[in-house]
Amino acid sequence: MNTDPVKLDTVLVLGTGLVGTSIGLALRQRGVTVLLADRDLGAVRLAREMGAGQEWRLGDPVDLAVVAVPPDHVASELRGLQQLGAARFYTDVASVKARPIAAAAALGCDLSTYVASHPMAGREKAGPGAARGDLFLGRPWALCPTDEASAEAREAVLRLIELCGGNAVEVAAEDHDRAVAVVSHAPHVAASAVAARLADASDVALGLAGQGVRDVTRIAGGDPGLWLGILSGNAAPVAEVLEAVSRDLSEAATALRALAQGDASAGPEVTQLLKRGVAGHGRIPGKHGGPAAAYAVVQVVIGDRPGQLARLFQICDEVGVNVEDVRLEHAPGLPLGLAELSVQPDAVAVLNQALRDRGWQLP
Repeated sequence: MNTDPVKLDTVLVLGTGLVGTSIGLALRQRGVTVLLADRDLGAVRLAREMGAGQEWRLGDPVDLAVVAVPPDHVASELRGLQQLGAARFYTDVASVKARPIAAAAALGCDLSTYVASHPMAGREKAGPGAARGDLFLGRPWALCPTDEASAEAREAVLRLIELCGGNAVEVAAEDHDRAVAVVSHAPHVAASAVAARLADASDVALGLAGQGVRDVTRIAGGDPGLWLGILSGNAAPVAEVLEAVSRDLSEAATALRALAQGDASAGPEVTQLLKRGVAGHGRIPGKHGGPAAAYAVVQVVIGDRPGQLARLFQICDEVGVNVEDVRLEHAPGLPLGLAELSVQPDAVAVLNQALRDRGWQLP
């Protein structure tokens, strides 16, 4: 067994859902031996077939055990693994940190070998079948060591993050939970509230649905049972954010009622909320975590046929234009859509001309 605390030769992943299986895939790509365990043997089988690792059989301790289970089960699973002597070091990847850490301490877990963490990455789809080895590339990965955690345990988890391609961000557990309430948990509830209006919407309304409503409600497709566990573990901070959002919405609704009754003086109140929204959106970090850049958008009509996107990107490569982001909007009832390519402003004219020369239709 390698005695270097930083080097990870063997990793146990307990919990073969989306995140756990994605960790297995990422580590396997870096040559790490990954062992998989889950109460759902079918999930283990699928993760193994996807190439995320092999089924775990208790033997020599691994270098690191990753507990990839819902927040309420982290402490008990951690305690069980430690009692078995399953690993030299331990982490978890639940999206709530303070309560699992407190529960682990209450159960008598060895906090010197345990460093809680949380990759800020996910998908609307759940389960091992949705896993991807590149899920964590360039994404923030919170690291929440306690005072009891050893330097070696912290280094082991940092090495995990590095191997998976994430960007480590060290933060106190309580600060982490308040932060994710703002940027992840409350937005999910807000998106669900908007999407819930669609459940009883008319066919006419749904027929008019465009990309805007899809963007706002995209994350509302998550597993309700999983999200109840996440929200319950971070209930107070999420409630505070939702109460603030509720006040904004209530004030906007009152102003709009006044506008509907001919009171034009209520308009600035709505405008102010919209401006605050623009300012908040502008603070979201851009590519590579830096300040948000102002890209220009090139729109091109694209057919719903195999190879169209590949052809489009090939043209960009030929003329030396880097695509910073891409978005697809499908045309209802038609076998085509609109591709929106975000590029540097000085590349717009070059790309537009290249696309026209090659017969692409620009709106």
